Amino acid sequence: MNMPRRASPMPTALSIAGSDSCGGAGIQADLKTFSALGVDGATVLTAVTAQNSAGVRAIQIMSPEMVAAQLDAVFDGLDIRAVKLGMLATAATVTTVAECLLRRRPPHVVLDPVMIATSGASLLSEDAVTFMRSRLLPLVDCLTPNLAEAAVLLGVPCATDEAQMAAQGRALLALGPRAVLMKGGHAPLTEAVDLLVTPDGTQRFAARWVETGKLHGTGCILSAAIAAWLARGAVLADAVMQAKAHLTATLAHR
Repeated sequence: MNMPRRASPMPTALSIAGSDSCGGAGIQADLKTFSALGVDGATVLTAVTAQNSAGVRAIQIMSPEMVAAQLDAVFDGLDIRAVKLGMLATAATVTTVAECLLRRRPPHVVLDPVMIATSGASLLSEDAVTFMRSRLLPLVDCLTPNLAEAAVLLGVPCATDEAQMAAQGRALLALGPRAVLMKGGHAPLTEAVDLLVTPDGTQRFAARWVETGKLHGTGCILSAAIAAWLARGAVLADAVMQAKAHLTATLAHR
């Protein structure tokens, strides 16, 4: 028997991602971000990683059955206003999550297509990329790839300027997501530029570069912040603007 959903004075966002043992990325970074932005956080664990900022030492993947059980427990018990997807690791997990989203239809879904850790370790199998394109992207409200992830999803070289970023954003949009935020943090640009590509056009979001060697988990923080603001009722462009400001402030204090 399903229990009544727990009422909360704050909106609730769900992170479906892996665990980072040092807390700088993954589930831990998402929960910190949700809390900082006034949103309750729930989690579905897809993998456990033994890692730190220097590298990933080991990965234990959750079974699809365990992922499905967590998803059902969370959606049966909580009113989820936004979902943030991070490390999904395998094709089986991608399929399990896609099937759940089709059934549950949460109001907002943000996908950070985690493929490679900052240290260079692979976090998504090759066959999972295919399933992500075909099964998951059409269910996503905002896809947030960095330049390397966008290139893998499209099978093209990395963008090197804003024109190429915009073109790749439009190509990704054609795969089904309702919006694409092309993250330019790895581009040789004079500012930290992200481009929000939607059917209505492209919006540019720029911020000053923050001098720091502590970039571990920045993609997790940005996508979780977007999900948090969407859960709070913001429209997507405002959610991106607020999320980028939050990330810039976070980096400045690391």
